[in-house]
Amino acid sequence: MSSPAFADHGTVQAVRDPAELAISSAGLTKRFRSGQVAVNAVDLAVPAGSVYGFLGPNGSGKTTTIRLLLGLIGPTSGSHELLGEPMPGGSARVLPRVGALVEGPAFHPYLSGRANLRRLDAADRTVDPATARVRIDAALDRVGLRAAAEKRYRHYSLGMRQRLAIAGALLRPRDLLILDEPTNGLDPQGTREVRTLLGTLAATGTTVVLSTHLLSEVEQICTHVGVMHLGNLVAQGTLSELRARSAARAEVETPTPERAAATLRVLGLSDVSSAGGQVSALLGDVEPEKVVAALVHADVPVRGFAVRRAGLEEMFVQLTGEGFDVSG
Repeated sequence: MSSPAFADHGTVQAVRDPAELAISSAGLTKRFRSGQVAVNAVDLAVPAGSVYGFLGPNGSGKTTTIRLLLGLIGPTSGSHELLGEPMPGGSARVLPRVGALVEGPAFHPYLSGRANLRRLDAADRTVDPATARVRIDAALDRVGLRAAAEKRYRHYSLGMRQRLAIAGALLRPRDLLILDEPTNGLDPQGTREVRTLLGTLAATGTTVVLSTHLLSEVEQICTHVGVMHLGNLVAQGTLSELRARSAARAEVETPTPERAAATLRVLGLSDVSSAGGQVSALLGDVEPEKVVAALVHADVPVRGFAVRRAGLEEMFVQLTGEGFDVSG
């Protein structure tokens, strides 16, 4: 699926050299026995060192894609690589370098937060058991759970459970961190702390993939974005690339809106609308300077003129036809 707001009707690829990608996929597809295509020929390109916002409405295929990437389920067709290793063949080599939180946390309810992390750490055969306590304490500190480390997991709030899951992903240094809705259940302060943590990790070279439906998270911490809708990757690239390719509108403030609207139509602008003393229209390929010149030539008094590109929320609505949660 593609959007009419994008000239080439395709996804934007910021980086194509596989050597520069932490995650790459080609035609990654998952079709369930029911016939439902949950992921349809997805070509991901996640640059190494980026904070990649994997964005889409609930049910768009984000979590299924993540499960495919991590080898939790097998693809119907297509291929992918993590950190330069083909999957699933390279899973033993690459997965110890990958931290993940998928579909929410799941821990033993009657164990403490620390005990749960101790069991999780013990399952990793690639780390030194002698350093377990130091690493567990460091992970708890990073997510602000050191004071609640001895509390039983069943008494944790949803936000605390999310923090513990992130701590589990940080028990050892990671080259790639894949987080599915990591701020779910967090209060505003906790959300800010997680954003700061992810920014710090990215600054040290860790590639972060953040699956979310919150535009505020994307705007504040992401460098790149992939947009999923109905199993399709409908756009991909840097935030600035996607914004630059969104449909631009000319906005004219004038005491004669009917004459201005008629002039814009003659000039070839589309979707012309008028409200009060303001007229708006899609620019298309028409240069803004030509619009102003045409209005002056037609004796239309111009009190104000501006070119506005779609905001992030409007851009994603153009791509998917659905609204997004902009809170958080």
